[in-house]
Amino acid sequence: MRIVFPVVLLFIATCGQLVAADPVDPDKAAIEQNIAAYVEAFNKADAQALAMQWSEQGEYISPSGEKWQGREQIAANLTTWFSGAKDAKLELVGTHVELQSPSVAVETGIARVIVPEKSPEETDYKAIHIKTASGWKIDRISETLVEQDPPSHYDELKELEWMVGEWSDTDDNADIRTSCRWTTNRNFLTQTFRVYVEGHVDFEGTQIIGWDPHAQSIRSWTFDSDGGFGVGRWTRKKGQWTVQTLSVLPDGRRGSSTNTYELSNKTTAIYRSIGRQIDGELMPSVGPVTVVRASQE
Repeated sequence: MRIVFPVVLLFIATCGQLVAADPVDPDKAAIEQNIAAYVEAFNKADAQALAMQWSEQGEYISPSGEKWQGREQIAANLTTWFSGAKDAKLELVGTHVELQSPSVAVETGIARVIVPEKSPEETDYKAIHIKTASGWKIDRISETLVEQDPPSHYDELKELEWMVGEWSDTDDNADIRTSCRWTTNRNFLTQTFRVYVEGHVDFEGTQIIGWDPHAQSIRSWTFDSDGGFGVGRWTRKKGQWTVQTLSVLPDGRRGSSTNTYELSNKTTAIYRSIGRQIDGELMPSVGPVTVVRASQE
């Protein structure tokens, strides 16, 4: 069960910068003081002090629709949450308080809960404050998760950006053309290759290169038009990229090789494939092959 209430409570907070109270509006000033006190109590993990800022029948609604009803349940759930989220901190962004009537006010903004060694969680929140005999209290809070930008592994892959563009290698027997580009959000590089013989496509394939966050390494997946496929693990040392590959041939045999890419300059790369085996049988090495950039995207 997802518990984001601390974020919910965030509605009462202000990321450390509250809008200055109107000196002629004591009700708004009192609510903003409560907000500051709420943030302080949250950052001290004081569940009881937080609960006392709610009305007796206050209601909290989480992004998933879970409801907490009443001050006692809010205090109990907060106590449980704090026990599993040591040193949690609350920040509010864009906090705005508007008086709807002499006894009702609405607070809106973005709440951010930060727990050590975890990604911050953000929600859009709306808090209803009511004026009671004991002062302003929170009567209801509802929140929705803030839509986050998709994660990007670009920082892990940017050293391979030299591959982006059009490349070619021509010899007496075939013309090999390769095109490489980023996918949306730069989470992967996609590379297509075609082998032309006498002006016709004889063989083609696709390679996808990405960051594996579990293995903490760059990996690639390759598929060819004959029905073969393979995987590779990329490492860099002394300006040279090495790819350890394992593959399955169309007839079911297994292959392996060590491929290297050495960038001579911005327009030229040297490719080699050594240690090539098929079902344990050593095969001839390939290269060095000079690949020339035709254009860059």
